[in-house]
Amino acid sequence: MYVGLRIDVDTFRGTGYGVPRLCKLLAEHAIRASFFFSVGPDNMGRHLWRLIRPGFFLKMLRTKASSLYGWDILFRGTLWPGPVIGRRFGHIMRSVSDTGHEVGLHAWDHHRWQTKIERMKSDDIYHSLSRGVSFLRGILGRPPASSASPAWKCTDIVLLEKTKFPFTYNSDCRGETIFYPLIRGEVLRQPQIPVTLPTYDEVIGHKGISENNYNEYMLSLIRPEKLNVLTVHAEVEGIACLEMFNRFLKMAHSAGANFVPLGELLTDSHEVKHSTIAAREIPGREGWVSCQVKAP
Repeated sequence: MYVGLRIDVDTFRGTGYGVPRLCKLLAEHAIRASFFFSVGPDNMGRHLWRLIRPGFFLKMLRTKASSLYGWDILFRGTLWPGPVIGRRFGHIMRSVSDTGHEVGLHAWDHHRWQTKIERMKSDDIYHSLSRGVSFLRGILGRPPASSASPAWKCTDIVLLEKTKFPFTYNSDCRGETIFYPLIRGEVLRQPQIPVTLPTYDEVIGHKGISENNYNEYMLSLIRPEKLNVLTVHAEVEGIACLEMFNRFLKMAHSAGANFVPLGELLTDSHEVKHSTIAAREIPGREGWVSCQVKAP
């Protein structure tokens, strides 16, 4: 029973503090994963303006965001431009690759992508991707192997622009099966590996799910006959929830789960079909995300 393990690294704090802790933990369990790094400015504190939206405000309360993420994340980039993450922590990103994990691009500017992608033109999207790819290539000494759109916000234009880069695969949406994107009758040859399982912030505090039964709930969603892809965040499972994640890995191993980088899931995909993507809302997440829509 294979579970693709995707680790999103969104912030300065997540890179500097969460990633080293996760790497140490994964080494203890002999697990390799796929890390997706945001390499440019950390302006994530600018999300605070979204507190005026009831859904986002309630999510912040439900997840106890200040204690979960830390005040430095919540205010980063609000009063002055955020620090360039890769400039300060490039050595950490390089060490992740050197120890055998897959390394992909999450974003140049996570906040800008997450809040403006649906209004960005193709040239702007290409420039953002190119800047991130070039910066990460300078750190790793080679291009990133893959990419994953922040907050699963992706459009057909994004998919088309990504074909201009040598990504082995992308992980831009939520879904059920590995697929080739279909856009206006054209099949793109970069496979999508969608995330199939919910994230911590989507389920905690919902329907009786607490830290006391979170691990059991997540394990109940893993199915040996299906594609299983789990996303954890360096800012959450790498810091505040590190010990809980450690227990989850032990429980999953006892249940027969083997965690692998997302790229390894491609070798076991015998028949990859075509699907489109569309904006949908999913439980526990404020706003839209890109979801796989199976072609007839």
